[in-house]
Amino acid sequence: MTGFVVVIPARFASTRLPGKALRELRGKPMLQHVYQRGRESAATDVVVATDDNRIADVAAAFGATVCMTGNQHQSGTERIAEVADLLDWDDDQVVVNLQGDEPAMPATLIDQCAALLDDASADIATLASHLLNDEDFDNPNIVKVIHDAHGHAIYFSRAPIPYARDAKNKQRAVRSALHHHGIYAYRCGVLRRFVAAEPSDLEVCEQLEQLRALSLGMTIAVGVPAVRPGTGVDTEEDLRRAEREFSS
Repeated sequence: MTGFVVVIPARFASTRLPGKALRELRGKPMLQHVYQRGRESAATDVVVATDDNRIADVAAAFGATVCMTGNQHQSGTERIAEVADLLDWDDDQVVVNLQGDEPAMPATLIDQCAALLDDASADIATLASHLLNDEDFDNPNIVKVIHDAHGHAIYFSRAPIPYARDAKNKQRAVRSALHHHGIYAYRCGVLRRFVAAEPSDLEVCEQLEQLRALSLGMTIAVGVPAVRPGTGVDTEEDLRRAEREFSS
């Protein structure tokens, strides 16, 4: 597997759960759990990227490497691109975007995501699991992805895709869709090209930045993890669920 680094983009001003990176989960800031998952992986380095001194101070206190970035970024991807430039990473350097609200992302999946870029035809890599039930297929809060026979993404959507034209094909549609997980791996050259491009119409409509990559003609490799990640944290309810998962 090609060597890789992990960057954890973390901001304080989360809309649905302000300050969530520093919210406690089993007696530690959530960010520390995410950082530990990164350290458990095969990454050569794990960097916390933030524009907030409160997050930087806490991260430094538990031993993380911190890279301070600007506050203008609209996404974690943009923040990671600034880190790549600030640290002068080569275009061939592989970076895993481990989001700061994924305290239960197993280290083996971080490695799996990075390893997908051993395929030179892939520009970006990500992970997605089979849907748990029919309700998830119709849930707009769960992003679905469909891929081709080579495991390359065809489309991502909040809508139920593919559309079943008649009832007898509904289960076929559900089996075809995967539940997308918010972890990505990129080479820095691809990352720089991505952030230099304007958001595509598809991205603006669905509010899914990976659609910009598809609009640019980039290939996104989709891996199905052997172990399903735990809960990502966006709300108070998610935080309580994550607490229960960590306690079990």
